Amino acid sequence: MTNSITNGTSALARLRAARPSLSDTERKVADWILEQPAGLLESSMLDVARACNVSDTTVLRMCRNSGFAGFTDLKLGLAQDLASPTQLIHDDVTPDDDAATVAAKVFASTIQSLRDTHHLLTGQDMARALDLLEAADHVLVGGVGTSGVVAQSFYQRCHRLGIRCDAPIDSQLQIMHASLLRPGDLAVGISYSGATKDVADMLTQARRAGASTLVVTGNRDSHVARQGDIVLVSVSHETRSEPLAARACQMALLDALYVAYSLRHVDDVLEKEKRLNQAIAQRSY
Repeated sequence: MTNSITNGTSALARLRAARPSLSDTERKVADWILEQPAGLLESSMLDVARACNVSDTTVLRMCRNSGFAGFTDLKLGLAQDLASPTQLIHDDVTPDDDAATVAAKVFASTIQSLRDTHHLLTGQDMARALDLLEAADHVLVGGVGTSGVVAQSFYQRCHRLGIRCDAPIDSQLQIMHASLLRPGDLAVGISYSGATKDVADMLTQARRAGASTLVVTGNRDSHVARQGDIVLVSVSHETRSEPLAARACQMALLDALYVAYSLRHVDDVLEKEKRLNQAIAQRSY
């Protein structure tokens, strides 16, 4: 199946072309999207299903029968259709903005995304995520692209806590490592879109091996999220395929987990921090 991101035909044009061949219920979904494409960008698959009075399976089937890999693929295609050239850089900027205005808008957007991420975070989810991390014999962290950068950062956090942890950069190695996990281990999958197949595959392998799974994503209804025992949701209001604020929100969630773990094991963590600092002291001017 052709992916909308690599296909030169616009997502809206593909929806219109597929419409005559869709079933009645699928056509109802397509018509809703064609009437308000911008509204789709702020909607989950469940939101669309409710608005059209159909099942979420019908929404997914409509996406696939219209030539998209899934719901997220359709949203990304529509985002490209609707975005102006400057919106592909950042949603809030305009061509006339000077550097100071751009900085103010980027900071404001990131701050708002952090606030919204915090608002969605429940104490129960954080406590359960902390319990998983605390109980883990070994932690595997996986992500690709920008989420891969976040994965590497969390790997370093775990290392400073004295947690046995791996975070292969190569996604195939992530999947291979996951297949060798055991009950009592933890796999952490990071994907803002929730549509990254390699991350979903890593988590699937981890679950088959009996390990627990923690997901950090911007899409609770995604393939990746469905592989998580616990799901922490990061928020970004940007419509570009890789929002700038997403990394900050993912990092904030994992940093909160890092600090919470440190407080539970404060004496041990301080001792390890002292040893680490002594080990690298001669490496600094």
